[in-house]
Amino acid sequence: MTGSSVPLGPAASDARFDVLVAEADAVSVDGWDFSWLDGRATEQRPSWGYARAMAGRMARAEAALDIQTGGGEVLASAPVLPPLTVATESWPPNVARATTLLRPRGVAVVADSDEPPLPFADDTFDLVVSRHPVTAWWDEIARVLAPGGTYFSQQVGPESVFELVEYFLGPRSAEERGARDPQAAREDAEAAGLEVTDLRAERLRVEFLDIGSVVYFLRKVIWMVPGFTVGDHLPQLRSLHRKIERDGPFVAHSARFLIEARKPDRASTPLR
Repeated sequence: MTGSSVPLGPAASDARFDVLVAEADAVSVDGWDFSWLDGRATEQRPSWGYARAMAGRMARAEAALDIQTGGGEVLASAPVLPPLTVATESWPPNVARATTLLRPRGVAVVADSDEPPLPFADDTFDLVVSRHPVTAWWDEIARVLAPGGTYFSQQVGPESVFELVEYFLGPRSAEERGARDPQAAREDAEAAGLEVTDLRAERLRVEFLDIGSVVYFLRKVIWMVPGFTVGDHLPQLRSLHRKIERDGPFVAHSARFLIEARKPDRASTPLR
């Protein structure tokens, strides 16, 4: 835990709260780099190592698409990119950030609404990847994949970090708890004509070490507490700050699943 483990008096605690919250509320949340949280929060990583596995597939591909690339950081981590590599992103600050990062690597970053249709022709890419897409539009993924091509994605699973979500929003409905189910993703992929070749899921421990890490996380991962602002959530933030100082890190659990799906080869036409 950052700082002293000795409980602070009310005045000192309030002063520390003000400093931590002001800092986290002022820092930029552009891109998809969470390095600001180093020393402030921890998260277990999935055992499959998405970035490494994605890079291996990139090195073997001829034409690749990264959907919802964020700031392009994960795609840029691949040492070798295909001759044709394209990324899409919807949020203008991230489009600019990804362009700066990826254009020197020969990657075209396309501003896209993240809703169908994808702005590409049928059968264009032999590899489509996406890390933590908001929505996987399976019919579009299947359409732009070339026959024999692969979709490879790490996605957020059900009830991810719900301990924190429910701290701010209260108990979630059964429908919300059941959303983003890996088996539903399998069914949707298969309904789009893809063959799921790998599906794995894990729950991973997350620790928020101070209230600043909570503020930063909720500002960056905007769908956790929609419309989150410090001003609108001061009572919950103060209460959580005192809880962390009293009990130690706030513990939650993220949900992640890996899905890989293949577009079947076209059936050969019989000779007549």
